[in-house]
Amino acid sequence: MNNTTGLTTYQVEIVETMSCIVEVVAIDDSSAILQARDMYRNEDIELFYDDLIDTKFNIFDKK
Repeated sequence: MNNTTGLTTYQVEIVETMSCIVEVVAIDDSSAILQARDMYRNEDIELFYDDLIDTKFNIFDKK
C-alpha cells in the first residue's frame, strides 16, 4: 500500500545467527544435546555480541 507521499511501508525481518561451542560429558549424542539445551535454557550458557556470526535482512511483508 502506498501512502500519500508515494512511499511504501515495508516490514523487514532481521535474523541474527550466533554460535558458541560448549563441552559436555554425556553417554551419547542425544544426551549431549539435551544437556547443552538445558544449560542454555537455564542461562548457564550465554551468547554475547562477539558470538555473532551472521546477520541477514529480509523483506517480510509490503503494505
